[in-house]
Amino acid sequence: MELTDPSKELSDMADLFVPIMHTIMLIWQFSQHYNTPSRLVVLIREICNAIIKQCRQNISGEEIFNFIKSGEEKEAHNKLTHALDVCSKFKDAYFEYKAKSKNQWKITTNALFVRLDNFQERCNDIMHLTTTIIQFSKLSKIEIGNTKGKTLTASIKTIFDEFNAAVDEFTKVDYDIMDIEQKGFEDDFYKFRQRIKELERRLASILTQGFDDCDTIIGKFKLLDSFEGLLQRPIIQDELEKKHITLLDLYKQDLKIVATIFNEGKALVDKTDERSPISSNLPPIAGAINWTQGLIERIREPMDKLGVLSQSIQDREEYKDVQKLYISLCKNLNEYNDLKIKQWEQGVEDNTEDQLNKFLLVREETPLAEEGFVRVNFDPVLVRLLREVKYLQLLDISVPERAAMLYKKVDVYRTQTGNLDIIVDMYNGILATLLPVEKPLLHERIEKMN
Repeated sequence: MELTDPSKELSDMADLFVPIMHTIMLIWQFSQHYNTPSRLVVLIREICNAIIKQCRQNISGEEIFNFIKSGEEKEAHNKLTHALDVCSKFKDAYFEYKAKSKNQWKITTNALFVRLDNFQERCNDIMHLTTTIIQFSKLSKIEIGNTKGKTLTASIKTIFDEFNAAVDEFTKVDYDIMDIEQKGFEDDFYKFRQRIKELERRLASILTQGFDDCDTIIGKFKLLDSFEGLLQRPIIQDELEKKHITLLDLYKQDLKIVATIFNEGKALVDKTDERSPISSNLPPIAGAINWTQGLIERIREPMDKLGVLSQSIQDREEYKDVQKLYISLCKNLNEYNDLKIKQWEQGVEDNTEDQLNKFLLVREETPLAEEGFVRVNFDPVLVRLLREVKYLQLLDISVPERAAMLYKKVDVYRTQTGNLDIIVDMYNGILATLLPVEKPLLHERIEKMN
């Protein structure tokens, strides 16, 4: 029988369940001797035993311990998940055909699946073990900063060492933990869980101290990020819930600070005041948008983290108030960005054509004009336009087609104006160094150059 074939892959077993149940249904309908509840119970139990045997061949207790010792807990976790999936699919197939029997299979579920249920429970317990190891393994890389950081980091290392000792002790049991007949597993696993709960309480205390030691909301979230995975542990989660109000209050204060910075900075930006918060190396429009995007990023990250921290924090009225304030502030910042871009786009359409039609070389309009000096007439408006396009594209902001086409020739403009600057410097240098008595002698050549 394929179900008991040791060479059969566990992944292929699930394909056998529907045909098997279909065969059992036919036996029930047409057999004169095997269509009784007692016969059906024996048959289903034998199938369950075969499934358990195949699952244990796929992943044994010894193999699980080897995975743990080699740091491959995820591989053991995946195999256990696969075994559970196979067991669930057999149950699904049974209940599907039970419905098709029009309730003729009046047998209690416990009578059929008692061993399979115990095996699934054992798999879940061992998955709890592997999940715990995966989560606690993060402790080896955690470094806490601030004033208490050194002490707290040392305490975490001690907890991690004690956790490894508890795992080592558990892996030394002298039986196959996948064998549901081994009742000693329940006592050993209970002792292991009790030790882990004690470590969790100590870890929750360290997390609380580190949380209180952080001065900023970003610092608090970075601390929580370093404990990612462990935050879902029930004891730690319960302790962390006490800090939700603190997080919300800090974030609400930060939102108000950002709103004040925006309102004050916006007035300075619009006036092109030298005290405006725009970076000195950025053009006005791109600088303003870069500034507001920085404010958006500042408030977005904490909001995103609050949203995934836990469901309980989202159910608080304080969270809903903070969310409204966040949405309103983001709307104001985005509207300001849109306004700046529209104003600039209008200027692009109005000015570029006129500026491009001007002569590239013109005579000086200063007293130097009497000497015949010239200058490069590449309009500063075009220079600002090209700079705006460059930085707006770096910010992933679309620009008008006219401006984009103009920017495609930026290297040409740069080369031409650079060459013209060299020519103008040489030309003006000649005129500036000529003596009055030399000018008549070179008059013809100067006219030729002109």
